[in-house]
Amino acid sequence: MAEVKVEESVEAPASAVWELASDFGGVDKWAGPAIQGCSVEGEGVGAVRTLSLPGGATLQEKLESFDEGERTLSYSIVDPSPLPLSGYLSTLRVVEDGPKRCRVEWSGRLEPAGASEEQVTGMIRGIYTGGLAGIRKALGL
Repeated sequence: MAEVKVEESVEAPASAVWELASDFGGVDKWAGPAIQGCSVEGEGVGAVRTLSLPGGATLQEKLESFDEGERTLSYSIVDPSPLPLSGYLSTLRVVEDGPKRCRVEWSGRLEPAGASEEQVTGMIRGIYTGGLAGIRKALGL
């Protein structure tokens, strides 16, 4: 089992970052060009979003947990995945560091499949850092 963790400070209120990041069906508003569309079936824990990727591929993710008070959510990738991995589970958490600053902790566990652990963890780390850059851009930072 491989693990990836990215932790970054964001110069914005935790509530604003959480509002954007916690919209399970709104990931295409901040994730950048890698996500060309998003649709969701169901509501709350158990909902499944289908992400449209470049080249016509799709990826499905299931909301596994959601805690508004703790500002944390977890999701898994529904197999089969177009990514070279299996058993993926990710958790995103927004922690207040003051009235206009927060820390985003984004971590994941996975099994590489068809690529090296270094390649797969590097890819996931890039998704996380790109997502955080997209959140900043969406907030006008």
